[in-house]
Amino acid sequence: MRRREFLKGAAATSSAFVCSFSRAIGKGGDSYIEVFVDEPIGTISQNIYGHFTEHIGGVIYDGVWVGENSKIANVHGIRKALLDRLKEIQPPIIRWPGGCFADSYDWKDGIGPAQGRPSHTNFWEVDPDARRLHEKGLQIFDNNAFGTNEFIRLCKLSGAEPYLAANLRSLPAIDFDRWVEYCNSPADSTMLAKRRAASGFAEPFDVRYWGIGNESWGCGGNFTPEDYASEFRRFTSWVPEYGQDLQFIASGPNGDDMDWTRRFFEELSTGHAYKNPHFSGWSVHHYSRVPGDGDALQFAEKEWYELLLSGNRIEQIITDHWAVMGEYDRDHRIKLVVDEYGSWYREGTEVDATHIFGQQITIRDAVLTALTLDCFNRNPEKVSMANCAQLVNNLNALFLAHEDKLLVTPNFHVFSMYAAHQGARGVRTNFAAPEIKFAQNGTEGSFWGLKGSASIKEKTLTLTVVNPHVTETRETQIVLRGASTHSATANILTARDIHGHNTFDEPNTVAPRSAAVPATGGLFNFSFPAASVTKLQLNLA
Repeated sequence: MRRREFLKGAAATSSAFVCSFSRAIGKGGDSYIEVFVDEPIGTISQNIYGHFTEHIGGVIYDGVWVGENSKIANVHGIRKALLDRLKEIQPPIIRWPGGCFADSYDWKDGIGPAQGRPSHTNFWEVDPDARRLHEKGLQIFDNNAFGTNEFIRLCKLSGAEPYLAANLRSLPAIDFDRWVEYCNSPADSTMLAKRRAASGFAEPFDVRYWGIGNESWGCGGNFTPEDYASEFRRFTSWVPEYGQDLQFIASGPNGDDMDWTRRFFEELSTGHAYKNPHFSGWSVHHYSRVPGDGDALQFAEKEWYELLLSGNRIEQIITDHWAVMGEYDRDHRIKLVVDEYGSWYREGTEVDATHIFGQQITIRDAVLTALTLDCFNRNPEKVSMANCAQLVNNLNALFLAHEDKLLVTPNFHVFSMYAAHQGARGVRTNFAAPEIKFAQNGTEGSFWGLKGSASIKEKTLTLTVVNPHVTETRETQIVLRGASTHSATANILTARDIHGHNTFDEPNTVAPRSAAVPATGGLFNFSFPAASVTKLQLNLA
């Protein structure tokens, strides 16, 4: 039977279809995508498309914040060009002030008149010769010009909700209570509300999301899971609510450390069980690396696939932690929050020497980011929030900025293309394509050939697809089960070279292009270019 006739029959079960499909592509080398329009898997939380800002290198100073007296166009000190581009991607939530910086940060230093705020050594001071680094321009002394008020303004101007990370390592629990009071107490109700009003913010900030420490197994205190569970219980009991449905997010493990997750939840369940309705999130971090961390710009084909393999682990990490959490939280009231993820390379490609952990972003990073977001979309019942690390001038950035210059990286385009998934109804989707084989440390490595996610909002179906193969186009048949389309559009992000990236001199080297999609009915063909991210938007009949 020819494949087209098989598809038109459409009487086989899903498993039989995939089996037949796999045999077909094994012979012909082509690919299939099957979208089950009537099989929802859950609503994709808009907060999956969140971002992360930390006081490190050029993220805040030279990135977000230029100062109110700067010649660089700004809105109350925040870089205007950044705000303008942020609005294009509808950022739902932004995390701040860290990261590791959060557990050395005293929020009280960052409020009140700017001229009265103290300077302190930044957590990320990485060299004993601090004076030399300071003269070089590295931001090792934080003058607290950017504090809670400025961050809330960034959120309001960009349309995002704030997600604050509280200092659990070096401040007492009462300071966390007071920070909540400063942010959320009604106008003219408390001393801290009056201090907030004196800075021009009479109305409460209404902050809902609060991280209780960060990486508490490491820079956030080097706790054991049991000790951290005790601290988490203490910090989150009897916090003033001020009419807000507070959402507490606990500091979970790095990567696939299931032991940390199990021991934390076991400790909360032992003896006097912890039952706090505001505990809603379990943080997990996962950074993608190649052996030796590699270089952001100089890499071989093998390193392309090694980075994607490292990133692809996130799906199993999510599944495994979800299973362990379910042993103690059988209703799965607590969701996963992947509030740090992205690529990580050795230094050397930052746009300015002051940008600690700054790196260039290529089409490889865009493919990595897209496959990660697709993974979150495929697991909407498990993942309630994610925060790309970081927004600007650091790791997996969407923006690079220095002085009066700003550019968008390929990652920005991924978030722009994927914005349609926010708040949409995810639907089950099958992908089948020949596996990719590559040389890996003297053995043969493999990677999937095509993958993505699909969602529906009103009468629009959004299908995002990653083709990770560095040289081969994927000729693909796409089947809609339970619906048909009368028109479609495509946006494709790829590059002539897998090292392609944007610079201040050439800011549009990597940018999406539109393509015609002759799609009608329930079956059509599409060619996914090599090393690409594609968004198909189908108008359903």
